[in-house]
Amino acid sequence: MPRRCPICSPSAPVSEAVQRAHAFLGRVAATLTEKNLRYGDSAANPLRVFSRAAVDEQLRVRIDDKLSRLARLARGTGEDGEDTLLDLCGYLALLAAVSDRTSDQTD
Repeated sequence: MPRRCPICSPSAPVSEAVQRAHAFLGRVAATLTEKNLRYGDSAANPLRVFSRAAVDEQLRVRIDDKLSRLARLARGTGEDGEDTLLDLCGYLALLAAVSDRTSDQTD
């Protein structure tokens, strides 16, 4: 019998904010999957044409770039920033994934 997903089907009602957050995280997952299919696994397995930095460090640089972009958006560039938030959350998820992979390899 398949297990019930506690996120998609919680055992008790959750707030509207949590429901909206869940929908946003679904968009993050979809964006991450789409970009992985389009560009390959360039974030977790870069080609290393110019940079020899570790994968987690390269992800931190991308995260810094997205945070910088959000700061500029907050100063009123007229853009809404949702794409930047989606990318930022995706990079944070990838950072967690490669960090887990690194700790698995050292255990």
